[in-house]
Amino acid sequence: MAFSSSVSAARAASGQTDRDVARPLRLWLYAVAILVLAMIVVGGATRLTDSGLSITEWQPIIGAIPPLSDAHWNEAFDKYKQIPEYHQVNKGMSLEAFKAIYWWEWSHRFLGRFIGVAFAIPLFVFWLLGRIPRGFAHKLLGVLALGGLQGAIGWYMVKSGLVDRVDVSHYRLALHLGTAFLILGLLVWLAEELRPADDSIRLETVAVSHVMLARALVFLLFLQVVLGALVAGLKAGLTYNTWPLMDGRFIPDGLLTLSPWWLNVFENVTTVQFDHRMVAYAVFLLALWHLVQMKGSDDGRVIVSSTLLLAAIAAQIGLGIRTLLLAEGEIPIGLGLAHQGGAAVVFAISVWHLHRISRSPARH
Repeated sequence: MAFSSSVSAARAASGQTDRDVARPLRLWLYAVAILVLAMIVVGGATRLTDSGLSITEWQPIIGAIPPLSDAHWNEAFDKYKQIPEYHQVNKGMSLEAFKAIYWWEWSHRFLGRFIGVAFAIPLFVFWLLGRIPRGFAHKLLGVLALGGLQGAIGWYMVKSGLVDRVDVSHYRLALHLGTAFLILGLLVWLAEELRPADDSIRLETVAVSHVMLARALVFLLFLQVVLGALVAGLKAGLTYNTWPLMDGRFIPDGLLTLSPWWLNVFENVTTVQFDHRMVAYAVFLLALWHLVQMKGSDDGRVIVSSTLLLAAIAAQIGLGIRTLLLAEGEIPIGLGLAHQGGAAVVFAISVWHLHRISRSPARH
């Protein structure tokens, strides 16, 4: 198995078991994954409170220190007053109102810095102690590099809203959110790679086609996240607040009003919301069919994980419908955050399930 081969050198040198070598690394990766999930939720709060443009500079080091005096607060506020969002949306806002949106954006950035430290320092310590399995270091360094790139992507997104518009580019928002989910998925996958294999199961009941369907679910859920970012960036969730119909029809008019036709997929609010709905239905039906497939397996672990995945998808769809129906002029912040956080949980479960079924001794 992948794990046993990767830790053989470390185990031989220390006399420890696979489980002893892997546990600290696995717990660390899952702890960072939880922090990334929290980051996704805080990012959602930053967006829903329209706080993302309150800090108009990117200062990776000294930006960790918030304004500490009235003079510093006024300086930050004066910089905010120079961007279009202030003049067109928040003209005349008070300093106290500015502080409220500033703290959301500062918290989002600070949590990003904290995640970087929480990943980099333990990685360095594990490296010095020789606890990183052979062939695993470059994977962890890749995640660290991707995390650094994510910080730059975040600023690239914010920068799009500082000059000619009052919000960020929905394309850059999708890139930023998609990268966050990619990091989350990698952390879960690598943590599971460090789990000692259970070689007690020798049943030929998990087919390659079952694994392919699990992969398809991960892909579709990631696509759904990107579509959700487009919905958020275009504020498409504030239109067609009925379900299951849109404007009185299951397939609404106006899906292809932009030219060229493919532009509708990215910029037509009707098409974007319709696509988000359709992918949700497809994901649910595929997850249901996948669970039916798994019922014939003698590996109880994949039955449990596929059942949990279907339940999580159903709950997430319910949250999405509830959020849509109650969105009258603005998205209810509690439901909006639950829906974004729920998406992260569903995606993490899908990656966990994919790893479990891919490594099942029952696979043939």
